[in-house]
Amino acid sequence: MKELWVPLSGAIAQQRKVDTIANNVANANTPGFKKDQLTFKEYITTLEKGYDDIDMPNKEWAPSDFYKSYGAEHAKVKVDASYTDFQQGQLAPTGNSLDIGLRGKGFLEVLTPNGPRLTRRGILSINSEGTLVTENGYPVLSKSGAPDEDANNRFIKIPNGTKSVSFTLQGDMYADNQQVAKLNIIELKDINALRKEGNSLYINPSLDNVKQETSTSIHQGFVEQSNVNAVAEMSELIKAHRHFEAIQNVIKTYDQISQKGVNEISKF
Repeated sequence: MKELWVPLSGAIAQQRKVDTIANNVANANTPGFKKDQLTFKEYITTLEKGYDDIDMPNKEWAPSDFYKSYGAEHAKVKVDASYTDFQQGQLAPTGNSLDIGLRGKGFLEVLTPNGPRLTRRGILSINSEGTLVTENGYPVLSKSGAPDEDANNRFIKIPNGTKSVSFTLQGDMYADNQQVAKLNIIELKDINALRKEGNSLYINPSLDNVKQETSTSIHQGFVEQSNVNAVAEMSELIKAHRHFEAIQNVIKTYDQISQKGVNEISKF
């Protein structure tokens, strides 16, 4: 029953798709979240063995010679890759002057215990030390004066007694009309090279992937919402479930055929 691996591979691929869509739906209301999608790849025996025996066989013909599928019956499905859709999410007003929404392809640079990371989640606050941090307590980094400057020297400090904080569209930050820093907004040459780390954080694997010029605008008092369309994702989730159930029925049919074959053979 080697053919059983054909529907089984499809079931595994559909299960991965269900898990991915379910994660997207679960984060439909998570600010800055970017949905994931899967691509599938079909493996066909002929792609490996070639087409050397496509012509009519030079031998005594058998019924099977007239039903050649050239390995198509052994085609299998596998998940080829998972990628993140970085489409812009809507900017929603929050009423908080420290919140910022990014419009464009840029990312905010923050410092985590694992090193500098990128994020689109602009829910910010000021901690007890006067440092601008994310909701997880990660310091927001200012634009570097030198390529090798230590990230710990780029924390954004707000002077004590500051009454108002404002941001320009270009990322300049002012405390009581005095500039205190410039947010380090990073745009990438290849945005698909980013790797998700969780909590809406991304890892940039190479500094050479960073663009020198950016066009992302900063919108104070807004937060970018998830780019997940809950209705569309639920529709895809239902379709994936139905495909999975159909494949399960095929597997059950193979099992019934196998059982019937064993029972029939045992009669002889």
